Amino acid sequence: MSHVPLLPLPHRAARFAPVLPLVAVVALLGLPVAGDGAQPADAVSALVVGYCVILLLRERRRPLSPRAAVVLGLPVAGLAVAAMGAASPAAGLGGMARYLQVFVLVPAAVLVLLRGRADFRLLAWSFVGLALWQGAVGVHQYVTGTGASYQGETVRAVGTFGAQDVMGMATAVALGVVCATGLALGRTPSWQRTAAAGCAVVLLVPLAVSFSRGAWIATALTCAVQLALAGLRRALKAGAAVVAAGVVLVGGFGVGTAMLQERIDSITQVADAPDQSVVDRYTLWASAVGMWREQPVTGVGLKNFPEYRDGHATLALSSGSDIEGAGETYHKQALLSPHSMYLLVLSEQGLLGFCALVGSWLALLVCAVRALGRARRDGAGLDCALIACGLLLWQLVDYVYGDIGGPSTVLTGVALGLTAWWGLTERAFTDATRRDTLPGRVEEAVAR
Repeated sequence: MSHVPLLPLPHRAARFAPVLPLVAVVALLGLPVAGDGAQPADAVSALVVGYCVILLLRERRRPLSPRAAVVLGLPVAGLAVAAMGAASPAAGLGGMARYLQVFVLVPAAVLVLLRGRADFRLLAWSFVGLALWQGAVGVHQYVTGTGASYQGETVRAVGTFGAQDVMGMATAVALGVVCATGLALGRTPSWQRTAAAGCAVVLLVPLAVSFSRGAWIATALTCAVQLALAGLRRALKAGAAVVAAGVVLVGGFGVGTAMLQERIDSITQVADAPDQSVVDRYTLWASAVGMWREQPVTGVGLKNFPEYRDGHATLALSSGSDIEGAGETYHKQALLSPHSMYLLVLSEQGLLGFCALVGSWLALLVCAVRALGRARRDGAGLDCALIACGLLLWQLVDYVYGDIGGPSTVLTGVALGLTAWWGLTERAFTDATRRDTLPGRVEEAVAR
């Protein structure tokens, strides 16, 4: 049996150098948001995209395969048309830049920088690490009463994102749960699977005290699908572990408070006795549908939802949501979006933009599922497949209740990039990291 010598630590660390800029983007989301809402991760993501352009020019290679270029480039046409209908050129360019960043440029950068499944797993673990950090901050806020306001008490866990972005921590933690679940269900060494399973269970606590119904629903559905795709035996084992963890957390540590139980019950009461947040959401949804009926093909233009909202909303819409706690003094925050990505795109971009953007997502999902079938047959990369499919599925479900916006949005772009890399590149099924080791470089030099 041939023996491959272990590489020195610097050489082993150098293998992951190309993916480290993406890890940095995820890690920077753990920093507190500045007073003006600026997030360093956004600036670094722009630098990463610029670095990819320079890298491609130096190496004189094609940035994307034709299939990847078509799938990721689909939203551009609808965005260009909708940007021309914006209230001002600055609003149109700003809105288009944000959409391109999240749904085109950052995912494309992930495709360029990731070389193999080892890089994929490292980036997935960075999601888990961010979730653990944000979750720890969120649980501390809940326990000490220093979180965002919820039902008159400052107990809502929001992490470092603050009360202005109450969905930020919930999104980061939920995506961490999805990544940890995929890593736990793969065929990596047992210690990695055990650690990932432990992280997934621990992250259920901050996810619970985020009081985000949309994140709960999306996470529960996504993890159930991941378990089903991994096989019946693993699904039963994982289900038993989750039930046991739930019993310990609720019975032993008292996680199931009256507020949490009330929030869970409200999921099934949206039609009978909805609270004001649900009433506002239904009213905003109806307003978005009204805008689309007015301009069905091209929509009312990027960033124009606030301008047209009152003309289509009923008197049931409140003046705004209450913001308080987590370092914020009490004030009202205007409701500037319909809190549904699908309706936001439909109202501002019309059928043209909606079909282009949602079509891109569905094409990604089909490609990722097809690659999942190949991974199950070949027995390689099952954890990567479950993560890739899970991240996109979570986003598609969550977009029924939420939309882009806030400092955590760049995390969506990285997640979509992982899905795109798995579904659109052949490197997912090749040993792309061997050529980056010292023996691999020697073999390549000899071949030349």
